[in-house]
Amino acid sequence: METIIPRIFTPQKYNFFLFGPRGTGKTTYLKQNYPDAMWIDLLEADIFRSYSAYPERLRESVLANPDKKTVIIDEIQKVPELLSVIHSLIEKKIKKQFILTGSSPRKLKKTGADLLAGRVIKKTMYPFMAIELGKKFNLDNSLNQGLLPLVVSAMDPTSVLKTYASLYVREEVQAEGLVRNIGNFSRFLEAVSFSHASVLNITNVARDCEVERKVVEGYITILEDLLLAFRLPVFTKRAKRSVVAHPKFYFFDAGVYRSLRPAGPLDKSEEISGCALEGLVAQHLMAWNSYSGDKNRIYFWRTAAGSEVDFIVYGEDVFWAIEVKNTSKIRPEDLRALKSFKEDYPESTAYFLYRGRERLMKNGILCIPCNEFLLKLQPDRTKIF
Repeated sequence: METIIPRIFTPQKYNFFLFGPRGTGKTTYLKQNYPDAMWIDLLEADIFRSYSAYPERLRESVLANPDKKTVIIDEIQKVPELLSVIHSLIEKKIKKQFILTGSSPRKLKKTGADLLAGRVIKKTMYPFMAIELGKKFNLDNSLNQGLLPLVVSAMDPTSVLKTYASLYVREEVQAEGLVRNIGNFSRFLEAVSFSHASVLNITNVARDCEVERKVVEGYITILEDLLLAFRLPVFTKRAKRSVVAHPKFYFFDAGVYRSLRPAGPLDKSEEISGCALEGLVAQHLMAWNSYSGDKNRIYFWRTAAGSEVDFIVYGEDVFWAIEVKNTSKIRPEDLRALKSFKEDYPESTAYFLYRGRERLMKNGILCIPCNEFLLKLQPDRTKIF
């Protein structure tokens, strides 16, 4: 019998959207925590046809099952017309909890999801965090295969990961009619993989995949709307130095990045694994912040002179500066950017994450094995060390 790994995500008492890319475990989590719920799976062809043809059927089904206190509608973006029916039922105070899952908020944005604003809160499920896996967490495996539950639990993780991006292209992008030319979009996915964990230059990406700049801008928005990628803005608060304007780009999972990033004789494996390591930290920080109630903002810092700190986490109780390096030894130049940031922002706490085994304090900078930092990162905790 397959062991289900408990998630940090906590059940909600009220109506909520549960967003997250496919494979993050939304359905598994809900079936485990709401075993008696009325379940409507819009990925089932006959159910999809039934509700898309006659959305009012939802009202009839809900009212005909008074013993079902929770109603779960899986992949709500497939029939966004159901939102108006749900809105009507909530307004009638029929004492039901509605849980609406989705892997693509994009379609809901265009069809009036704001109908439920204030009535249905939004939550997001992410790939596993290291703390959820505990002793099962393996840094090297995570860098190669990522932390998607769909992949982690697979008998052949590599094969599942290889098909993941193509499944999205076919089922999400093509089925929803989001792009006209799937070939262009596929080339874009490969080209933009070189921007993972880097300052995003849309013009360069457009040149590499041979499409117009505006098209690439639209593609990146699609990735964000499908929750496959995110951008981090530059930290500019009380800036004492000139900083860059462009954001940094990340895929939502290190394994998905590795599956998209081509490698050849001219590609350095340490460069690819370095980007994967930084991305792994990024996805942990995003999940940590979301599960903590989105109390903080996550940035990066890069001066016009080229000094860069990978992550700045800023909130009422948190001000972290985090640099990530794929190295087992700490060189003085590795700490130079953090020292510069500390000079400008002495209130911050500086962390240097690396592949070594020792925890060291150097010039007021706490140097921590990356593995240890990720395992200590727990939602609602701001004091890690």
